Amino acid sequence: MRIVIYSLFLLVSVSAQAETIAPFTTDGCSIFPDGTYEQKELWLSCCTAHDYAYWQGGTYDERLIADEQLQQCVSKVGEPQIANLMLAGVRVGGSPYLPTSFRWGYGWSYPRFYKPLTAEEKRQITSLEKSLIDIKN
Repeated sequence: MRIVIYSLFLLVSVSAQAETIAPFTTDGCSIFPDGTYEQKELWLSCCTAHDYAYWQGGTYDERLIADEQLQQCVSKVGEPQIANLMLAGVRVGGSPYLPTSFRWGYGWSYPRFYKPLTAEEKRQITSLEKSLIDIKN
């Protein structure tokens, strides 16, 4: 009986610890070009912002918003057809259910799936943001 109680205590204490998010990384537009042949980084900043949202993860609705923001950003640089193609690609390829390096919530260990960020997870993200700003200054 003691072993069962000890095992349960150990399981609860391990699961109660907050996971740590990995530092932010970006691969640009992943397996898609970062721009046109003439303007090689035309929509790269759109992809970097999209990667930042994907790194954090969150709910299904937050992912949908991030994907729509990518589409809008690429459209604004003058490439609405490319934007629609990219939207279709990220909706299929960015699933949190696939163990890829560019999945939704890739900053967390796999599997993360869809779930709201906790207050502690948001604190970690804010702390990393501040560290990046301090490095740049």
